[in-house]
Amino acid sequence: MTWTKVLSVESLPTGERQVVKVGKRNVLLLNLEGQLYAVDNTCPHLKLPLKNGKITEDGAIVCPWHRSAFDLRTGDVKEWSPWPPGVGKALGMISRQSALPVFPVRVEEGSIWIDVEEQ
Repeated sequence: MTWTKVLSVESLPTGERQVVKVGKRNVLLLNLEGQLYAVDNTCPHLKLPLKNGKITEDGAIVCPWHRSAFDLRTGDVKEWSPWPPGVGKALGMISRQSALPVFPVRVEEGSIWIDVEEQ
């Protein structure tokens, strides 16, 4: 494991999100009700950014572009490219359904650390 210190805990208050660069990856850090998550900021569908994605009540992030949804804990696909209506299924076939990379997070001495494998 290669842990990287990315932010102070104070710089990511509850309800906030921030993108940090670790190696070649852009990682989206989220603080949801005190629980920290680290996911790839790139949607596996068309490689568009997830930073502004909606967070659902069941703990998923929804891509703001084609509404693919991914579990924040596991990265598992909850829904694959349902948008726009009628065209979404065709767009979903452009790339194979795949999970969103998620990364382990820990807090140590007031800092947020994540373990990110290189691409």
